[in-house]
Amino acid sequence: MDTAEILRKVRQIEIQTNKLVSETFAGEYLSTFKGQGIEFAEVRKYVPGDDVRSIDWNMTARTGEPFVKKFDETRELTLFIACDVSGSQQFGSGNKLKQEVAAELAALFAFSALHNSDKVGLLLFSDQVELFVPPKKGKKHILRLIRDLLAFEPKKTHTDIGICLDTLLRVMKHQGIVILISDFLTPVESFSKPFKLAAKKFDLIPVIIRDNLEHKLPRLPLCMEVTDPETGDTRLLGLSTPDITEHLKDFWDKQIAELQHLFMPSKTSPIIVNTDGSAADPVIAFFRKRAKEGRR
Repeated sequence: MDTAEILRKVRQIEIQTNKLVSETFAGEYLSTFKGQGIEFAEVRKYVPGDDVRSIDWNMTARTGEPFVKKFDETRELTLFIACDVSGSQQFGSGNKLKQEVAAELAALFAFSALHNSDKVGLLLFSDQVELFVPPKKGKKHILRLIRDLLAFEPKKTHTDIGICLDTLLRVMKHQGIVILISDFLTPVESFSKPFKLAAKKFDLIPVIIRDNLEHKLPRLPLCMEVTDPETGDTRLLGLSTPDITEHLKDFWDKQIAELQHLFMPSKTSPIIVNTDGSAADPVIAFFRKRAKEGRR
C-alpha cells in the first residue's frame, strides 16, 4: 500500500473500531481485565456496615474511636500487542491479508484500552524484534500503532515467537496484558518454554489468524507453482492429488494438538480468527467467555 492507501485504511479501521468499542468492547474489556492490585486511599471513621477487617487498629487505639482504612483498586493496566510480521502474514486468499486482519484486531484491543485509560505498547517480530514501541496513552499514539501494523516492512521473513516472548519477559517489569497475534505456523517446541514463563507473569492471550486456503486446497486438474513466503522455496504442486490434502490434514492435526497441549496447563484460551470472517466476533465471544468464568 502507498501512503495515501495506508492513511485511508487507518481511518477506516479507526471509524469501524470506535463504533464497536463504544457500543460493545469498552464494557466487555473493563469487565474482562480487572485492575491488578489495590492501593491505600485514606483513613476515615467507621460507619455501620463497614467491613470490620478494614479497621485501622493503631488509629482506633490512639483516638478511642473506630477508624477504617480505605483502599482503591489500581485500575490502570498496560496492554502490549505483540504481532507477527513474518512472511506468512502477507498471505490471504480473500479480501484481506493476515497483516490487515492483525491490524484490525490490534485496533479493537488498543481502542478498548484507550477508552479505559490504559497504556498500550507494540512489539513487531519476525525471527528478530523488528519494532518496539513503549506503552503510552492517547489516540494519536494508537493511530500510530495501527499505521505501523499496516505499513511496516520487516527486515526478515522467518518467525520466532520465542524471541518475542523473551523480549517482553525482559522489558515488562510489571504484570500486564499481552495480546500475541500470529498464525502460529512454527514448531511449538521452539517457543513453548518462554510461552509458559510469559503465561505465568502476564495475562497472555494468543490470537491465531487462519486462512481457509491453508487448510484445504481446491481439487483442480492443474499444477501450481507456489512459494513459501518465509523461506523463499518454490515448488510445483499438483492440486488434483489427494496426497496434498492428506499432508495438510496431518500438519494441522499435529499443530493444533501441540498448541492445545501448550495452552491447557496455562489455562490460556486462544482467540481464533479467519481472514474471511469478522475480526470482532471472536473477540467479543472471548470477552464474554472470560466474564462468565470470572463470575463462577
